Amino acid sequence: MTAQAARRRLGVVGWPVAHSRSPAMHNAALAHVGLTAWRYQLLPIPPTVIEQTLCALPDAGFAGVNVTIPHKQAALAAATEHTERAAAIGAANTLVYREDGAIVADNTDAPALTETLAVLPSPVASPRSALVLGAGGSARAALWALRDAGVADLAIWNRTAERAAALAAEFDALALTEAEAARPVELLVNCTAVELHGADPFAELPVTAAQLARCGALADYAYGPGETRLVAVARRAGVPVVDGLELLVAQGALAFERFTGRAAPRAVMRAAARP
Repeated sequence: MTAQAARRRLGVVGWPVAHSRSPAMHNAALAHVGLTAWRYQLLPIPPTVIEQTLCALPDAGFAGVNVTIPHKQAALAAATEHTERAAAIGAANTLVYREDGAIVADNTDAPALTETLAVLPSPVASPRSALVLGAGGSARAALWALRDAGVADLAIWNRTAERAAALAAEFDALALTEAEAARPVELLVNCTAVELHGADPFAELPVTAAQLARCGALADYAYGPGETRLVAVARRAGVPVVDGLELLVAQGALAFERFTGRAAPRAVMRAAARP
């Protein structure tokens, strides 16, 4: 058996990554479609060695990896080829290791957001105004997806004003100060990891519970063992929600199909992702 033929390993690369539900989700999907020799695992890799490690994974039997915080821009840089979408976003969350040696980068975060928003009730399924919180790879994907969907009033906030301004210029959005961000919008998108690190989002982000209750919908890329506080507050207020696990399933299903060439069993993945 050749080294290429033996590539049956997949994983999720991040720092930290212990919280990820991707292994449970993907291993359930692999078993369901009969790829019982394949395995999906956690790959905690520090930023200091990320590009070298991403390039070395094929030699360790990897057919592809998902990429999460804080490595999505590094993943794009490590690729030898990329989709137009990943290049336009400037970040990749999916790397496929091809048999000819190519490392192909894609971004499934953006279509995942578009897909999950589409199932929300009208009119919030097609928002006219949106505020993106954060300035990392997920924020890039959200800004691209919302601009591509025709959101007219698109804004971004980040704790570092210079990063927000740079992304705003790149995606034709408006960078807001903390005071300016404290306003209701038709869609609020949280792309920060404040809750992943145990912080109170209402203390760290320019959002109050009252403001959130007046928003048309919330999409929260963050997830944990239970609901994030943002999601819990929004649901209690009757605000339609796309939570982080639903976004995880949507982007993971698209990545699974790129890794394996098989249709993703989404119901199986959803059941496995939700503890």
